[in-house]
Amino acid sequence: MARVLIVSSYVASGHVGLSASGAVLQALGHDVTGLPTVVLSNHLGWPQAAGGPLPVDQLRDMARALRANGLLEGHDAVLIGYLPSPDHVAFAADLVTEMRAMDPPPRIVVDPILGDAPGGLYVPEAVARAVRERLVPLADTLTPNHFELGWLTGRALPDLTATLEAAGPLAPEVLVTSPPLGAEATGLLAVRGRRSALFRTLRRGGVPHGVGDAFAAMVAAGMAPGEALGRLDALVLCSIGAPHLAIATAAPRWVAAPAIGPESQV
Repeated sequence: MARVLIVSSYVASGHVGLSASGAVLQALGHDVTGLPTVVLSNHLGWPQAAGGPLPVDQLRDMARALRANGLLEGHDAVLIGYLPSPDHVAFAADLVTEMRAMDPPPRIVVDPILGDAPGGLYVPEAVARAVRERLVPLADTLTPNHFELGWLTGRALPDLTATLEAAGPLAPEVLVTSPPLGAEATGLLAVRGRRSALFRTLRRGGVPHGVGDAFAAMVAAGMAPGEALGRLDALVLCSIGAPHLAIATAAPRWVAAPAIGPESQV
């Protein structure tokens, strides 16, 4: 069992942000500590939504109480997800710095939730800049999608070669989701130093929100990229056409799914 501290958004209904990553980790038998940066009724794709960001002072108070109770110690990983403002980024960076000073230090996984193609950024540019400047340098593992990698590096990434070259210097391990594999395929490009591996899956329609959050959670729990992708692909198959990811109802199927092997490895 791993203990994972998650800093991300939370929805009362559905599975995105902390409501996806926490549920995935618990289905896998792991322990979760969650600090919600935003609390909403549901994700913003629904006709109605209510709620908003938690004040940073409140998050600092929550972290202070966890610290005083000895509940920050002993985490195996920290997962940073959605952050609504530069002040929230600063809070997350300060918390990560504190956690990295612990003995032993937890693994730091940063999921830079900034935007996607073709829509572009869906956070304010000031937030994206703060993530790039404050959090990316602290990551042991970074899980950007293809658009986010391009934004973080300021580079056009028309093909796998350019994507690989951009990812390498960003963090010790960079797991690029949705790399450029054409209209019918998606997958994962895993880059660790000078080594890389490409994993390919079918691109599917009708997939609910929260897939990236679920993947980052599996990675934070210590799964190898191919193991995480195999379980994620099974979860996606069980969820097509549903309003939410079938994390709980389909757990017996996706938790036991086999790993996906790399198509190429260098």
